[in-house]
Amino acid sequence: MVNGRVPMVYSKVYDTPRRPFEKARLDQELKLIGEYGLRNKREVWRIRYSLAKIRSAARELLTLEEKDQKRLFEGNALLRRLVRVGVLDETKMKLDYVLGLKIEDFLERRLQTQVFKLGLAKSIHHARVLIRQRHIRVRKQVVNIPSFVVRLDSQKHIDFSLKSPFGGGRPGRVKRKNAKKGDDKEEAEDEE
Repeated sequence: MVNGRVPMVYSKVYDTPRRPFEKARLDQELKLIGEYGLRNKREVWRIRYSLAKIRSAARELLTLEEKDQKRLFEGNALLRRLVRVGVLDETKMKLDYVLGLKIEDFLERRLQTQVFKLGLAKSIHHARVLIRQRHIRVRKQVVNIPSFVVRLDSQKHIDFSLKSPFGGGRPGRVKRKNAKKGDDKEEAEDEE
């Protein structure tokens, strides 16, 4: 206990690469950052780390026998979770296919990518800005996290927020200011 409080223990979220200056990896990461509009390398490392954990779980289950209770139960849970997120296809519900997953499969499921693919944003970077400025909702919930993982059943419900100027809400600050300026001009002309 520190000052009468139990300190929070956080689990690891990302893993830094073993070789910091490997040219091929640096180029690949930069390409991913540009393609998916990521903020920094840590966002790539975070997904790589989660993918590594999923793959190692699948590898461990594959070492067990086909009819093993643990393999059946945990393997099914892992596959169902990946299908629900939309990373794995329903036709490929086998542990062997989990080992073939790539970082791009997970990056495709991010809210930022989905907003751009649906045509709500002009570019992948515009999509990130819209999300951060609370213009986007998933179902009824406003989401302002670009890395939010969109499930398959939620994909159809991505839209502009109801309070957003894009979604029929009150106009933004600049538009209101310009409208007021236009009203002032009309009043000045009426007086003359």
